[in-house]
Amino acid sequence: MAPNRPANICAGEEKEEQPLEETMARLLMALAATCLIAGGATADTCKAESEAKKLHGAAETSFMKKCEKDATAKCEADAKEKKLHGAAETSFTKKCVKDATGA
Repeated sequence: MAPNRPANICAGEEKEEQPLEETMARLLMALAATCLIAGGATADTCKAESEAKKLHGAAETSFMKKCEKDATAKCEADAKEKKLHGAAETSFTKKCVKDATGA
């Protein structure tokens, strides 16, 4: 064993030390991912976005249909990622779309 490296007690192998730059890069990546996830959680609903854009009539209807379609696709993908099936998938997707659209 190298004199400056601690041994891995469980496996009886040497443990490699990570350079400080690599550790900091990993921490920054984790922080960036957390910010992206948190930023997505605070997004407005379709209804709130429509009101903020002051849409009315056909423009509002078109926007809401597209937004609902996008929300449905995202929610179905999330349900698939969570490996939901049957009633659990339907319930999750319905609530997810309702929350996303603000209906």
